[in-house]
Amino acid sequence: MMSARQKLLAAAAELFDQQGYDATSVAQLCAAAGVSNGSFFHVFRTKDTLAAQLYLAALEDYHAALIAALTHNPAAQEGIAGLIRAHLNWVTFNRREAEFLFNEARSSWLVHITKSQAKENEQFGESLEAWVRPLMETGDLHTLPMHVFVAQLIGPVQIFCRGWLSGRSSDTPDKHADDLIACATRTLVNDVSMTS
Repeated sequence: MMSARQKLLAAAAELFDQQGYDATSVAQLCAAAGVSNGSFFHVFRTKDTLAAQLYLAALEDYHAALIAALTHNPAAQEGIAGLIRAHLNWVTFNRREAEFLFNEARSSWLVHITKSQAKENEQFGESLEAWVRPLMETGDLHTLPMHVFVAQLIGPVQIFCRGWLSGRSSDTPDKHADDLIACATRTLVNDVSMTS
């Protein structure tokens, strides 16, 4: 049986997607979740705090999907391909959550999860760096600051996904996976490993 918190988060994900955050009232959330107004304010102080928790849950799920691509400690090219495909697949199969995470975030929500978000980002960064650093040390990957590496890896893919999420592109994110992987590989992998 779902808790009031779980019911409210599920209702919020649905309503925010259907009619937008601003058009969704606390009363609508309570009605959709089947909980009382009092229950809402017992679990969440405001609609912003609920949105913040929804954002954090999406972020954690997204990061988990990416890190899963590295669990078998792949070589440089395989890892880059795995990370890009994981990103594209997560966006494709979690469109609602991706839209919320990448296109809807507001600073008024994020102030409620500053520490939790920082901790989640730090853990993700550490997991990614544990795969990247040894490959940089062996020369398989170009030696770059981690934030530059991530920008080169995910930046173009993210721009492409945002276009699909906003309706500017009808191509599903995975349609151009091979091209996106090839571009990232040329940018991040040293020639010696590309020819081996």
